[in-house]
Amino acid sequence: MGRSILSHFFVLSNTYPRSISSLPCGVHLSKCLSRMGAVQQQRRVRRGENFRCLCSVAVSEPSTSATSSSSVKKRIVSGVQPTGSIHLGNYLGAIKNWIDLQNTYETLFFIVDLHAITLPYDTQQLSKATKDTAALYLACGVDSSKASVFVQSHVRAHVELMWLLSSATPIGWLNRMIQFKEKSRKAGDENVGVALLTYPVLMASDILLYQSDFVPVGEDQKQHLELTRELAERVNYLYGGRKWKKLGGRGGAIFKVPEPLIPPTGARVMSLTDGLSKMSKSAPSDQSRINLLDPKDVISNKIKRCKTDSFPGLEFDNPDRPECNNLLSIYQLITSKTKQEVVEECQDMNWGSFKTLLTDALVDHLHPIQTRYAEIISDTAYLDNILAEGASKATAIADVTLSNVYQAMGFLQR
Repeated sequence: MGRSILSHFFVLSNTYPRSISSLPCGVHLSKCLSRMGAVQQQRRVRRGENFRCLCSVAVSEPSTSATSSSSVKKRIVSGVQPTGSIHLGNYLGAIKNWIDLQNTYETLFFIVDLHAITLPYDTQQLSKATKDTAALYLACGVDSSKASVFVQSHVRAHVELMWLLSSATPIGWLNRMIQFKEKSRKAGDENVGVALLTYPVLMASDILLYQSDFVPVGEDQKQHLELTRELAERVNYLYGGRKWKKLGGRGGAIFKVPEPLIPPTGARVMSLTDGLSKMSKSAPSDQSRINLLDPKDVISNKIKRCKTDSFPGLEFDNPDRPECNNLLSIYQLITSKTKQEVVEECQDMNWGSFKTLLTDALVDHLHPIQTRYAEIISDTAYLDNILAEGASKATAIADVTLSNVYQAMGFLQR
């Protein structure tokens, strides 16, 4: 997606919620629910007030095995919108990380085409863009023998669960979403559909449908994840536990409450024209981003023209040099070098020398991806089969959650 949903990638599990004491290594509680706090939170739910989660969790990317003592793999779900061209920010912030994760986790990667229609879009291009995005997933290294790749709209449970969750979502929760306020202000009220307001509920459906343990998110998605956590707690309280059991269900929590997971590097690649703004498909100037399918001469021209500064030498983490930090970070990520190695190599370079170095690194890294993409996109049957198989696997998982929600909410079972 132009906007990474989920700047979507989610680490999910097949198991149901564990106690706080059993959270994996790397989870640090910055605030804990006291016994009294938990009671007070339940009371607020009973009164129907707009409650918020009273704990916050910071999670570093797991370094331990993704399998539990019972050898059940945890599950990762992530997606990108098929709007515009997938760029370096999408790749380094999400897709590149998927390649390592698919070797350890059960992984599902989808193209979030339903999210792509929340703002005006080209109906003639949506289908093609969806296939192009899927082809790029595979070209970047997603292995269909290890990961399920599918289209969001091909798994109907996403939309059904969204509607059910909408009935339990207070409108005030949606009105406070910063992204909605910003985008609606830019587009104008007459050009904004309800879908832009309810976008976070669909995102919650994407996450909760697969019983997520962790959700890898970018900085701009933190608020949406907070809403997802609150919504999971609310539905669990309103419909789970003994109430669900009385209806013939399993009882207990309906949804697992996900925790945030922010990758240590690559979570936020900035614009080439403004080191303080995120690289984005929606930016009006194509000069602001490196698209994965940009040819060599275009990449070279964009790097030559990208914004820099007049300070001597090159350095990371200087708040007065955001563009310098961004370009060095891109070089570090694209070459898989350590920060210290980049410092030793580049600290005494001038901008001319470094831009040549960065251009060559980008071209060398992206060329195999572009070659593989051309092969995949030309074989329609191959790509269609992968998407159909992925949707089938995802549906089998999603339907279990959806059936439980219908039962817990009191619907007549089929």
